[in-house]
Amino acid sequence: MEFTRGQNPKLTMNIGKRAEIIKWFSDSVIRSADYRIDDQLNIFVYESLNLYNTNITKLPDKLTVNGWLDLRYTNVIELPDDLVVKESLYLSYIKIMKLPNNLKVGGSLFLDNTMITNFPDNLLINGDLNITYTNITKLPDNLTINGNLYLSHTKISKLPYNLIVKGYLDISNTKITKLPTDLVVKGEIYGFKK
Repeated sequence: MEFTRGQNPKLTMNIGKRAEIIKWFSDSVIRSADYRIDDQLNIFVYESLNLYNTNITKLPDKLTVNGWLDLRYTNVIELPDDLVVKESLYLSYIKIMKLPNNLKVGGSLFLDNTMITNFPDNLLINGDLNITYTNITKLPDNLTINGNLYLSHTKISKLPYNLIVKGYLDISNTKITKLPTDLVVKGEIYGFKK
């Protein structure tokens, strides 16, 4: 830790921020043995983080979860930028409106029944993407889903250019009437009426 003369030591040494992070974990009933904070205040949770149906309202910045992260039925409305979840991220049934920039999800991303309307730049998902029952109207071009893509009951009427789905694609109960010529789907396409 560095001390800067003439400035508040709590700010320059991140003492207050570290204490705030420790309190967040303590309030969330997460043992100190389950995470670590480095000198730059990056936070590493060693395994999964189950916050399902808790009173949690926000997550700390610079958070990396080495397992899955479950925030279903919480009061979280915003995620920190640069959030890294090495396995799946469960956000179903929360009031989140947007995803943070540079979100990295190593497994599946479950956004069903959320208020999400669009996707950020640099979104990386290595498993399934479930956006059923959302107000999303458009997917980004050049999107690759390494699992299944669930679009049922969305307002999407057109698939993006260069969409690659390595599992199956569910477009049932959508307004999609035409499949792009550059669409690649390794599994079945459900709900398409020719």
